[in-house]
Amino acid sequence: MKNNLFEIPKEVSAVTETLEKAGFEAYLIGGCVRDLFLGKAPKDWDVTTNATPEKIISLFPETFYENTFGTVGVVTKEKDGEEETDPTLKVIEVTPYRLEAEYSDGRRPDKVTWSDNLEDDLKRRDFTINAIALRKKGSEDEVVDLFSGKKDLQKGIIRTVGEPHERFVEDALRILRAVRLSAELGFTIEEETEKAIVKYGHLLKNISAERIRDELTRIIMSDAPMEGFLLLKKLNLLTYTLPELLDGVGCGQNQAHSYDVFEHLMKTLEHAGKKKFSLEVRLAALLHDIGKPPTKRFSKEKNDPTFYGHDVVGARITKKILERLKFPKKTTEIVEKLVRWHMFFSDTETITLSAVRRIVRNVGPEHIWDLMNVRMCDRIGTGRPKESPYRLRKYQSMIEEAMRDPISVSQLKIDGNTLKEIGITPGPVMGAILHILLEEVLDDPKKNTEEYLKERAMELSKMPEKDLRKLGEDAKEKKDELEEGEIAKLREKHHVE
Repeated sequence: MKNNLFEIPKEVSAVTETLEKAGFEAYLIGGCVRDLFLGKAPKDWDVTTNATPEKIISLFPETFYENTFGTVGVVTKEKDGEEETDPTLKVIEVTPYRLEAEYSDGRRPDKVTWSDNLEDDLKRRDFTINAIALRKKGSEDEVVDLFSGKKDLQKGIIRTVGEPHERFVEDALRILRAVRLSAELGFTIEEETEKAIVKYGHLLKNISAERIRDELTRIIMSDAPMEGFLLLKKLNLLTYTLPELLDGVGCGQNQAHSYDVFEHLMKTLEHAGKKKFSLEVRLAALLHDIGKPPTKRFSKEKNDPTFYGHDVVGARITKKILERLKFPKKTTEIVEKLVRWHMFFSDTETITLSAVRRIVRNVGPEHIWDLMNVRMCDRIGTGRPKESPYRLRKYQSMIEEAMRDPISVSQLKIDGNTLKEIGITPGPVMGAILHILLEEVLDDPKKNTEEYLKERAMELSKMPEKDLRKLGEDAKEKKDELEEGEIAKLREKHHVE
């Protein structure tokens, strides 16, 4: 088939033209071709050719070749005076045509053999919509579509190239990739392909946590994350990826909720996707009530289930999940905090600025608005019509007010150097004094003056170290217990948890 529909960036054309001038074939392949047919801007560009890696490397001034699959990264260069190259065009991946091979571990081919035939390469690809090859021929485009990928694109269907069981046994990650593509593109998985996914889903046990994490992340960051996770559940793939979510299926909640825990988490994630929130917020939306099933108890007094402490338990479960999936430490810490503190009490008629300051301190000022976003999603996921009612908007204004005040030791009007000047030695005593001073300032920001803090620090420094440490610990515990106790009473009064 020929047409002249596609605009190919000059950096990509330069790579294919260099290969062709040297006597080789060169086709665009994979996701970039699929995206071009869908009218989307490709996120990366892949070229396939009958040139071997050594030949490819010899044709370009700057390349890198650090894998066993033949893929050569060709580094493009912008010319002097031109705008900097689009990041998606800085590296063009060029891979030789490859023959089918055995995948004895269900993850990667045992060996890679080059081919001179484009058909050999196309028939070993995962899905028909990714097995369309495209190249420029003069002013026109040549499209090679041996497996009717264009037709499946038009119908919105995800179908394997050849027999589904062969593709999934070769590389079980393709099972998750099918779901991810469905979520990203809004496509339906073809019936035989879907049956094979259910049959061979257990092969995901052979796939590394990092590869599973990457596919789950793309599902979560898609425009339809809820649909993606509902499909994972339907195909029994949560068992091998996020089994903790299944505990929420059929786990009924109290009268304030319209859905069971699993449905609630799905609808909360759905809203996070609609709002285009960050990965951390979406993960917290997905996992914020993961601690409800193990904490569920029935209250005869209320004639309703309770889930006291599910935020604390959920934070622990969240940390285990994200560590198991090898998420970066920073991401894990942020999401763990968002889950731990998502139950912050927001009754602005009774909550104090001191309590708000402590919430800001607990999650960090850089993540407090992420926490508010999680709460908004939580509300919609509960079945409520407004994501941000008056009470929550007022709480947001209290956050802005509270953030003007100190919430950490670094914001006190004195520091370790000041304490050294008045004769307090660095060490545990100094740390305890700074902690006590911060607790006092959290309660009353007006105390955050150098004069008061110096005077108070001198008083504290005269106490025996043992008593000083105990005072610091008791002060913090007393304030936390008081705050938690008052909030517990208020939650009970307003029938929330």
